[in-house]
Amino acid sequence: MDVVYPRCCGIDIHKKTAVACVIVSDTKGPPRKETRTFGTMTDDLLALADWLASEGVTHIAMESTGVYWKAPFNLLEGQFEVLLANAQHIKAVPGRKTDVKDAEWIADLLRHGLLKPSFVPDRPQRELRELTRYRTVLVRERALRSTGCRRRSKAPISSWAT
Repeated sequence: MDVVYPRCCGIDIHKKTAVACVIVSDTKGPPRKETRTFGTMTDDLLALADWLASEGVTHIAMESTGVYWKAPFNLLEGQFEVLLANAQHIKAVPGRKTDVKDAEWIADLLRHGLLKPSFVPDRPQRELRELTRYRTVLVRERALRSTGCRRRSKAPISSWAT
């Protein structure tokens, strides 16, 4: 199969960890794979970005699982070409069971151009959506207080869907 992106990365993101697999294809020999695990706090994600830059990565793919993709996506989108892939398209292959294998699989699919990107609004649109949802929560809580109801809203403040 043809290589579309010779220097790419697949990231399997969870609540507390992000497993990244970099695949670098040289003109000679087999591709070189390296996998590392990072935390999901800002300092850890900045270390991930530094590592990817040092490897010469140009394209990154990650799964759109829950809301965990948002922080890494926002941090990496300015430096790299970031593709958010639908988890159902990626998970359709049987036999993958570990985070490392997931990250390698995502990177391999990206390397060959086999991932279809999910729609992600541009940054100003995402920020407006976030602000609108936060305002909705505040208005709802204010209305509940004024009616004497003590029930808390279960809607998360930052839950915008793509």
